[in-house]
Amino acid sequence: MVESEARRLDAVFHALGDATRRRMLQRLADGERSVGELAAPFAMSLAAASKHVQALERAGLVRRRIQGRTHLCRLEPRPLAGAHAWLGFYERFWNGRLDILEGLLRQDDTTDTRTTDTKGDGDE
Repeated sequence: MVESEARRLDAVFHALGDATRRRMLQRLADGERSVGELAAPFAMSLAAASKHVQALERAGLVRRRIQGRTHLCRLEPRPLAGAHAWLGFYERFWNGRLDILEGLLRQDDTTDTRTTDTKGDGDE
């Protein structure tokens, strides 16, 4: 079970690792599009666009349906939740670490200010 979740997450990050596929997903957030419509902004062939769509399908991020000769794609956002949760763990981790660092730097600034004030009193 855990291994299949890991494979699914790998596929999502692989799909998101390509700028063209991320832009395709952005366009699909506005609604269903044909593969041709997804390909248009990139000046790529339908075959190349179809390969990108297949990577998105393997990740479960896109569902494709065929209407006549047109392949229509729609966004399936559910797999993004797993990626978001995975990233959220590290966001909390780093926020905690950065909060500790900020506290230490503020403490150091306070110590430096006290030291400077004490030295200044003796110089007059």
